[in-house]
Amino acid sequence: MSGGRRIAVVLFNLGGPDGPEAVRPFLFNLFNDPAIIALPGFVRTPLARLIASRREQAAQANYAIMGGRSPLLPETEAQARALEASLGAALPRDEVRAFIAMRYWKPFTEEAARAVEAFDPDEVVLLPLYPQFSTTTTASSLKAWTAAYRGAGRVRTVCCYPDAAGLVEAHAELIQATWETAGRPEPVRLLFSAHGLPEKVIAAGDPYQAQVERTAAAVAERLGGSWDWQVCYQSRVGPLKWIGPSTVEAIGQAARDGVGVLISPIAFVSEHVETLVELDHEYAELARTAGVDVYLRAPALGVAAPFIEALSHVTLSALCLSEGAQTAAGGRWCGSQLCKCPAGEKAA
Repeated sequence: MSGGRRIAVVLFNLGGPDGPEAVRPFLFNLFNDPAIIALPGFVRTPLARLIASRREQAAQANYAIMGGRSPLLPETEAQARALEASLGAALPRDEVRAFIAMRYWKPFTEEAARAVEAFDPDEVVLLPLYPQFSTTTTASSLKAWTAAYRGAGRVRTVCCYPDAAGLVEAHAELIQATWETAGRPEPVRLLFSAHGLPEKVIAAGDPYQAQVERTAAAVAERLGGSWDWQVCYQSRVGPLKWIGPSTVEAIGQAARDGVGVLISPIAFVSEHVETLVELDHEYAELARTAGVDVYLRAPALGVAAPFIEALSHVTLSALCLSEGAQTAAGGRWCGSQLCKCPAGEKAA
C-alpha cells in the first residue's frame, strides 16, 4: 500500500433505535430536524418533544416485532464491509475505509466525522444510502456533515444514483426471485413502494418523486415482459397532503381489480421498520382484509452483489477513476426546474 492514498467513504443513513430506551430520543431527533419540520427552533423543538412522546408507545410496539431494535445499523455495517472489499479490490494500492454516519441515532454524524478526522484521509467520498435525492434525507445529512467535519482531504459528494445499473439490476433480480419462489402467480401487480413526502416539498423543487419514478421505470424495463406496475408511497404522517397514490390506496385498487400484489421497496436499501412492520405486517393484513389473494414483498437490497457494485462504481466515479464521474460527483439526469438538487448549477 506504499504510495497509495487513504480514502474515506462515508455512508449516510437515517439510523434507528438500538433498544427500547432509544425510541423516544430517536423520534425527537427525527422530528427536530428542520428538514422534516420546517419551523423555527423555538417552535419545532417543543413540538418534536410532544410528537415523540405521543408516538413512543406505538413505535415501541413496532420495534418489539423486530426484537426491540432496528436492524438498520447491522445491515448498514454489512454494506460498509462489502463496499470496502469491492473498493479494496479495485484500488489495491490505496487504503479504503467505510464509515457510517447516521442522522438520527448512533453512530451520529458527529461521531463519524471524528473517526474520519482520526483516519486523516487524502480523499473523502460522501455516499448517501438514499439512491434518490431529497432535501429531507441527503441534503439534511450533507448539512450535518458540513457542520461536523473539520478534517483534511478532498471531499467529493455523490448526489444521487436513481438509475445506476447495479441498483436497477439488484431490484430486478430480487423481484424476479420473489415471484418465482411464489410459483409465478398471475395476475399480479408490481407496486414500487417508496416513502412519501408532503406535496409542498415536491412543489418547492425537490427531485425525489421524479427520481423514484425514474428508478421504477428502469427496473420495470429491466424486468421486461408485460409486468403491470405502479409507483406508490407509504408512511404518511401529519395533516399535510402527501404525494400519491398511497400504497394503501394502491393495494385497495388491486383488490378491486382482482389482482395480487408484489411490493418492491424501491427507495429503501435496507430492511427496517417500514419494510419489516409496515409492509410485512400492516399492509399484508390490509391486503388480506381487502381480499387480495396474493401478497408478496421483495427484499430490500442489503448486500446484493449488483447493488454493492453500484455503490462501488459511483464511489470510483466520484474519485474520477471511471466513466460517469460527472453524474456521481454531483451532476444529475433531472431537469433544472428541480431546483433543490445541489447539482443544480451543473444541470444541462
